[in-house]
Amino acid sequence: MTEPLLRVEGLHAGYGAVPVLRDVGLSVAARTITAVLGANGAGKTTLLRTLSGLLAPTAGRIVFDGADLRGVRVERLVHRGLAHVPEGRGVVAELTVDENLRLGGLWRRDRADARRALDEVYHLFEPLARRRQHAGHQLSGGERQMLALGRALVARPRLLLLDEPSLGLAPRVTAQIMALLQRLRDDTGLTVLLVEQNVRSALSVADQGVVMSLGRVAAATTATRLRDDEHLRHAYLGF
Repeated sequence: MTEPLLRVEGLHAGYGAVPVLRDVGLSVAARTITAVLGANGAGKTTLLRTLSGLLAPTAGRIVFDGADLRGVRVERLVHRGLAHVPEGRGVVAELTVDENLRLGGLWRRDRADARRALDEVYHLFEPLARRRQHAGHQLSGGERQMLALGRALVARPRLLLLDEPSLGLAPRVTAQIMALLQRLRDDTGLTVLLVEQNVRSALSVADQGVVMSLGRVAAATTATRLRDDEHLRHAYLGF
């Protein structure tokens, strides 16, 4: 059996004395999209923050591409191929689109490939190409989400942790972003761990689904089963 790109075992994490994640276990196969679903407060964002090194786990293992990530600094995780686009998009408002994107590749030694990656992002996101000298605060919500995603892609990640990309966006823009994730998976082999409140939208592009409840994994199965299983939908997803 092929080893998953990401394997999480017995993960516990929280903020100070407040536990959030409790014995979380999941696996993510390479070249797939896994949707992490659940109500507000279920621990979804905390899971991504812990996986990306922003929050230290109190117990458990995080294994990425066969290597244990415990104690690895955030910048080293990026070098290993893990990128995190947090909720709220994280665009530097004072910098231009081009400057924001270049931040994603500053650490890369292969400058020629960094330039190619930048050109590829402009090809993927034509609105950004037209506004490359505009400051971040001049962009629409959809354009800011494109910019945050594009900056992560400039680093050429193998695993993208994406937190609530549809938040505050029009349905048309959300559909475009979801279609792009499918295209990146199919064309480049990108693996995506997607936290999303828009359950239907997430399951329409995902291969697997993980449902979280009160800091634990309540269900982990195929996206098709989550869409079709009425009991699971009613119990955990509210539709």
